[in-house]
Amino acid sequence: MSLFSAVVDFLKPEPPPSPAVSRAMESVGELISPILRSTPGFEKKLSHPLEYALGYCDGLVAALPGPIDINRQAFSTDPLVHALFATAGDIEQMLGRSESVRDFLASPAGLEHEHFYALFAARRQEKKQLGIVQHGDVIQNDVPQRVIYFSAQALIEPDGDLAVTRDKLRTKALESLLHTFNTHIEALRNEREGLRADASIERAHLMVMKGASAGQNIAVHTRHLQELDTRLRESVASLMPDEMLNALGTFLHNPEQALHLKPCTVTIDRLGVVCDPVPDDANIHTLNFPELTARDNRLHIALLARISRDEALEAVETVRDQQYRFMLI
Repeated sequence: MSLFSAVVDFLKPEPPPSPAVSRAMESVGELISPILRSTPGFEKKLSHPLEYALGYCDGLVAALPGPIDINRQAFSTDPLVHALFATAGDIEQMLGRSESVRDFLASPAGLEHEHFYALFAARRQEKKQLGIVQHGDVIQNDVPQRVIYFSAQALIEPDGDLAVTRDKLRTKALESLLHTFNTHIEALRNEREGLRADASIERAHLMVMKGASAGQNIAVHTRHLQELDTRLRESVASLMPDEMLNALGTFLHNPEQALHLKPCTVTIDRLGVVCDPVPDDANIHTLNFPELTARDNRLHIALLARISRDEALEAVETVRDQQYRFMLI
């Protein structure tokens, strides 16, 4: 490449961001701070980090297993579905009580397909108990056991088109990252206000001590006030728009710290009792599923589910009837 061509390439303006990156920039202004949108260099500093984060979110959603059928029949035949719910009736309760499912079924899109898709999420729980174990003809009582079960089952972003569901989940993943960064910014703001309050109290205290000629204590409190002022200046500087943009760019280039999937393998029987070592038993199954870590640092099993529209409608009606009867009682 000639020197002239290199200079031309250097002076060439940056291409405009893609529509996906432009939408992501709008989300930055909405979820973090509208001031950032008007900060010089906003697009230049965030175009590549947002593009990287969007690619990461694409890979994250693509790595989700499924879709798997979740219904009463699957509860009997699929060991994973059986482990995710205590009873088959709990599937009906999840569908009937889900606000997102009710909204989808009430929309025009809810009438177009026999099945719909959604992200299934649930929290893995563990408890210890004393149980019974059989080894051949020998039965042991009060054997320590670990039991795996799941709670807070939910369906997220239901849609009749699997591609649309995946697209919604990619948007959700980016929003989760931005919410995580916003939580960090809020913590910095709270720290700044706390430092301001501490410095104000220390300054007032120092004035009283100077009036009383407290001697050595004045020097101690003066140093403390200087430390508070230094920390306050650093805190204020970190919340300037330029610094926030730099910090956000670095954060978006490392999204796995705030949002990632972790593979999990567990071998359990039909009652959820963890089996280690694994016995030769047809009722023992090894389950493989990913767990998602998001901004609240809680682990959730995450997979794509396929739900029958008719079964979901029936579940909604059943739960509505149960709620109506409860109100009458």
